[in-house]
Amino acid sequence: MWYNNILETIGNTPLVRLNTITKEIPATVLAKIETTNPGNSIKDRMALKMIEDAEKSGKLKPGGTIIEGTSGNTGMGLAMAAIIKGYKCIFTTTDKQSKEKVDALRAFGAEVIVCPTNVEPEDPRSYYSVSSRLEREVPNSWKPNQYDNLANSQAHYEQTGPEIWAQTEGKITHLVVGVGTGGTISGTGRYLKEQNPNIKVWGIDTYGSVFKKYKETGILDKNEIYPYITEGIGEDFLPKNVDFDVIDLFEKVTDKDAALMTREIARKEGIFVGNSAGSAIAGLLQLKDKLKPEDVVVVIFHDHGSRYMGKMYNEDWLRERGFLKDEKLTARSILAKKEATEIITIDCEKSILEAINNMNTLNISQIPVTQQGMVVGKLAESDILKALLENPSLKSAPVKEIMSTTFPFVDMNTSIDKISALINKENSAVLVEDEQGKIEIITQYDIINAISG
Repeated sequence: MWYNNILETIGNTPLVRLNTITKEIPATVLAKIETTNPGNSIKDRMALKMIEDAEKSGKLKPGGTIIEGTSGNTGMGLAMAAIIKGYKCIFTTTDKQSKEKVDALRAFGAEVIVCPTNVEPEDPRSYYSVSSRLEREVPNSWKPNQYDNLANSQAHYEQTGPEIWAQTEGKITHLVVGVGTGGTISGTGRYLKEQNPNIKVWGIDTYGSVFKKYKETGILDKNEIYPYITEGIGEDFLPKNVDFDVIDLFEKVTDKDAALMTREIARKEGIFVGNSAGSAIAGLLQLKDKLKPEDVVVVIFHDHGSRYMGKMYNEDWLRERGFLKDEKLTARSILAKKEATEIITIDCEKSILEAINNMNTLNISQIPVTQQGMVVGKLAESDILKALLENPSLKSAPVKEIMSTTFPFVDMNTSIDKISALINKENSAVLVEDEQGKIEIITQYDIINAISG
């Protein structure tokens, strides 16, 4: 058996039991692994459905351009379908999305415009507004508008819901989904509740998003809105695809808990998934007291971990945000093991001869150069030798004439791995600014001392 094109492979994704990360949960927990879709995410389903509906209605015409605001996954599904069906794609996205997502869209031949995150949806710079403006300006274009296009939730009513019902043989008692556009939870939940009205549908939200409070009070509270790191879930407005009547409750999960749980799923279950899966499992663990041993919970794993290599799967990125505190040495712990010494510097206006004398006296081969107390460069023996061989009279010239770029700066949470990679033949050290603004220096010797100590 073969398929006529890649779009025919969308759907029929596996349902896999989770065994380790869910051991505190009394129920059976099953993950719907949407990463096996050809675009590696659940968004392939609704992307194709939106296109097919637009073709039938005449909104999308042959040779047209698809324009959409997307965090990456919907864009991937749209781009893939566009290639098979002969359309062009222009996508707007936000600067908080992972680089991998943007690169993937460009790999499919799409044009991607990155817009600022921290602006209101109505702001002309927002990725919603920019995509709407482009739809008006680009001839023969169509904007799917995944947030308000009900083909989004209909795709899950027709596909995801029936698949889960059949795969659990009708035994599902709870559906747990991270909520962004609302299409997955609303469409899937609506189908499942038609089969069994007792099924509970739980939405996972993030801090900085409006869903939970709106569900509980009916108030859209603008004061609740602030930037957050978690990708793929939460919103600062109410998409038409979010059916609050289908969703029984919302549970909020912090950025930190979501990020760390994303990694745990890979390490403890061997399933390489994205940020929203981490949110969903963290939220489910927060709700575990509501479950019984006979319950059967299905959690949607929306997308693939490869889209988050620079973020949730990057230890330095996690440390910079204070999410990861482990035994690995950092700049802070290296400095703690180092003898307290005053950093030796030289002002950029001092002569090269003075620099030579200082370096000889202190037996050092490189020295940071300052201007009005700020580190602006460095001077190495090799810089001095090269300059004097070319022009011996430079001894009286100021240091700034031959200094090279400064040592790399790192913060206190930077890992030993990153620091070691920055120390090479060009840079014998890195500089660290502590919380009080004091500059410290870390050399290869300091790293060796910290490891052996």
